[in-house]
Amino acid sequence: MIRFLLPLVSGVVLLALVGVAGWYLSANPHVWPPDDYVEYWAAGRLNLTGGNPYSADELLPLERFAGRDTDEAIMMWNPPWTLTMAMPLGALPPRLGQVVWLVLSFAAVAASVWLLWTTYSAPAEKRWIGLAVAFTFVPTLFVLQSGQISAFLLLGCALFAWCARRGFHFAAGAAAVLVAVKPHLAYLLWLAVGLDAIVNRRWRIVLGGVVMGVAATVIPMVLNPEVWGQYIEAYRSSPVPPSKWVSLTLGVVLRLAWGTDHFWLQFLPMLVALAGFGLHWKKHGKEWDWAEQLPSLVACSFVTAPYGAWHFDLVLMLLPILHRAAGLVGRRWFWPLVLLATVNITMLAMTRFQLWSFWYCWVAPLVLVGYAFTSPRRSAALVPA
Repeated sequence: MIRFLLPLVSGVVLLALVGVAGWYLSANPHVWPPDDYVEYWAAGRLNLTGGNPYSADELLPLERFAGRDTDEAIMMWNPPWTLTMAMPLGALPPRLGQVVWLVLSFAAVAASVWLLWTTYSAPAEKRWIGLAVAFTFVPTLFVLQSGQISAFLLLGCALFAWCARRGFHFAAGAAAVLVAVKPHLAYLLWLAVGLDAIVNRRWRIVLGGVVMGVAATVIPMVLNPEVWGQYIEAYRSSPVPPSKWVSLTLGVVLRLAWGTDHFWLQFLPMLVALAGFGLHWKKHGKEWDWAEQLPSLVACSFVTAPYGAWHFDLVLMLLPILHRAAGLVGRRWFWPLVLLATVNITMLAMTRFQLWSFWYCWVAPLVLVGYAFTSPRRSAALVPA
């Protein structure tokens, strides 16, 4: 009885605290001024009202109206299917939308913990450990503070793993559309889905993704048939295209070290990862376990992505962290805990100096290495355990 009541009471208390915080933020517009949230709110409103959600000139006045103190528009560079999530937000008053977005982001992280803890068969009474790990992980705080969309990518991964483990392959594919909000951060996932469909005949994953992806794409186009042209034009005319982004991936580190004029350097780690994935698939592809493989796939994709990974996107590293935490419950967890605490403390110290995203480039590789060398048992993982 206590095992049932404790998580229930804890959940009610958490929801109550979030609700009170939401009410307080709604009533006090000068507390927690909006950050990146405004890019989704403004883009959603523009698409709802016949505007161009990828136009800096149209975004800027709306973002300033929403309370963001900026002289340059904060662009939403996500593909048009993201507008299916952004448009309901844009239909709300900006401050109310910010509170709703915060509550939903909080719920997305909490739901991800529940799904992953269940997927990896960790003791239900120890779920508080997963929640503590997730909400003390500094990138989670980055996501909640900035209002970025990355929490929903984590939710998409968790849903994918949970559905795949239960054989709900169509639903797993549909959940992957959330991850496709930033598709480059999980590029190995898309390759594995295709190979899995061909080799293991799991076409329902592909079908679920196509059906949900088409639906998410068509909805914005109904209100704005030109949205894809606007998206492409925004990239073509941007003064700061992806080739000039200084994000926290290994490819960017290589480019800064060996020649900023050579954009191709950013793709070298990706090529290495693709080669490693090919060897791994050759060995394990016919016995593919999505729930076990997903953390490594996402972590390796993130570390070797050619561009567009930022400090708030590091919340995706909770996927391997929670996988390992679930497996280490009741085992030797002291040194993994020390490593995670050290990472968090270092990131907190970095925030005091207001360092930009690139300086967090060490976090994802360190998490991946820690994940590889703290396995409670030898398993078929993308990196050697």
